Amino acid sequence: MAVTLDLAKPRTHEVPKRASTARSGQNATILRRRSLQIASIALCIGVWQLLVHARLSLGIITFANVPAPVDVAHALWGLLHSPKLPMHLAASLWRVLSGFCAAAVTGVALGLAIGRHRLLEDTILPPLEALRPIPAVAWIPLAILMFPSSELSMVFITFIGALFPILLNTVHGVEAIDPRLVATARGLGTGPLALYADVILPGAAPAIFTGLSIGMGTAWFCLITAEMIAGQYGIGYFTWESYTLQNYADIVVGMALIGMLGMGSSLLIKRIGLALTPWYRLRGEKR
Repeated sequence: MAVTLDLAKPRTHEVPKRASTARSGQNATILRRRSLQIASIALCIGVWQLLVHARLSLGIITFANVPAPVDVAHALWGLLHSPKLPMHLAASLWRVLSGFCAAAVTGVALGLAIGRHRLLEDTILPPLEALRPIPAVAWIPLAILMFPSSELSMVFITFIGALFPILLNTVHGVEAIDPRLVATARGLGTGPLALYADVILPGAAPAIFTGLSIGMGTAWFCLITAEMIAGQYGIGYFTWESYTLQNYADIVVGMALIGMLGMGSSLLIKRIGLALTPWYRLRGEKR
């Protein structure tokens, strides 16, 4: 009696089952990571509450005058119902976006050019490197003298803060491109503009978005410094005004708003970068 073996392909319902299992595993991993992130924030707030409640004093640092999280929550609730909040947010957002967009265009364009041409690297990069270590607060008096309005001076401070991370990351991204890719593109007859569009820009894109994310955080830092000195509206002005009026809970509220706005905008840029560079995400994805 002949024996036949069933060598048919696996049943089709097994593939959806494996895909469903993979999605369930991914969802569980995402849920676990989100839970850890929320727990870490809750732990920090709990430690803060305990330190304030105990009025801990270590000599060089004391929590006797620090507002408790409960007081900060009440102050935040009051600010959310204040008519001044939209004006502060609108002023800060406009300044950050204006300065950051100008820095993004300038930094990426200069970085792409400097990364590809040694002459530009030798002539343009040294003066920029000399200006880079100067802190934002040192630019404020000169910015007030240079620009006719305080608004433009604060936008300029934001521009300066965001420019250098974007510029340097773009330069490093261009320099890290494999020369064989450039040589191959040239061998296929690619022109200068097409070389930038098809090889240089995609190759440097991950580093560019890293610089944009860092630059956004630096832009917020520099803007708050400028608003504390020259602003009349904005989150930085609100924070400094709270200190002068001894509204200590509002100081922490202003700091929290700055942190959330900076983190949210940097995360948005990072997400956009991941969406536009899928090849980099697949190669460098964390396990």
